[in-house]
Amino acid sequence: MDMGISGKKALVCASSKGLGRGCAEALAGEGVHLVINGRNPDVLAATASAIRSSYGVLVTEVACDVTTPEGQEMLLSAAGDVDILVTNAGGPPPGLWSDWNRADFIAALDANMLTPIALMKARLPAMMARGWGRVVNITSQSVKAPIGVLGLSNAARTGLTGYVAGTARQVAEHGVTINNLLPGIHATDRAVSLDSGIMKAQGITMAQAQSQRQATIPARRYGTAEEFGAACAFLCSQHAGFMVGQNILLDGGATNATI
Repeated sequence: MDMGISGKKALVCASSKGLGRGCAEALAGEGVHLVINGRNPDVLAATASAIRSSYGVLVTEVACDVTTPEGQEMLLSAAGDVDILVTNAGGPPPGLWSDWNRADFIAALDANMLTPIALMKARLPAMMARGWGRVVNITSQSVKAPIGVLGLSNAARTGLTGYVAGTARQVAEHGVTINNLLPGIHATDRAVSLDSGIMKAQGITMAQAQSQRQATIPARRYGTAEEFGAACAFLCSQHAGFMVGQNILLDGGATNATI
């Protein structure tokens, strides 16, 4: 299927690796020029070089922390007007409800709620003026069903979901769609971090920790960045113009819900 977005320009946050990179590569495969971002300049440069050589699109790399005002200013200045915005940032650390204080919640809100809101506010007006735009926020399956040890993420990402629900319906008449992708467990550094926590807490091997979590997924495996990216590319395509304010699970069936 031709997504109809060749030649457009996308800003993909936290895209030097993991799910962000999966989204960037899928868009590049459709002929979309990219502005990509990551904190580690060396990893980011390697990713940019690989995408350029594989897909022949223009790739601008911006090494910064997108969760800070300074990083956002750098990224938005380098990106300019874009047709597609994919927001993404690493999730806060796991823990127990009794572990977190106000500063922990403020940090989570800054990274996983206020950062994507700031980026949307900065780029939605130009999209609306042109009559076309796509925004995809990478959130979490936890907004559908909370995960006990991810209370910080549950709170911050659910707040973003509420914001998107209202905002998406205000900009849709201008040809701009906003939707959220809700990943379950994917084979990324985040999964390694969480699996390591289980390994240490239970005194088991990494393989045992992974097997234990895979058993909770009906598909009996972790997702891949490539299939996640393909879903993102579709939401950014010309074919997804009637999808507004939706929360799309990619979790291998792990979230046990009728709707």
